[in-house]
Amino acid sequence: MTHDPDIEIVACPDGPLLVRGDVRITNPDGEDLPRRRRTVALCRCGKSMLKPYCDGTHKIIGFRTEPELPASDVAADPV
Repeated sequence: MTHDPDIEIVACPDGPLLVRGDVRITNPDGEDLPRRRRTVALCRCGKSMLKPYCDGTHKIIGFRTEPELPASDVAADPV
């Protein structure tokens, strides 16, 4: 697997996934969804009115993510 340093996905604690770089975001039919910025926030709480984009609802509903496991507890990536 190659790594593109211009693409980054950051899982924000108790918040969205921040996607940075030239990445296509599509609907289930494969049609491109609009992007107006190089960095977009994707909803993880499932309650955004702008899905797949984050609208900040996670703050209102108190969405919490699971704590990350220590690196020693994470299985090696099989890919």
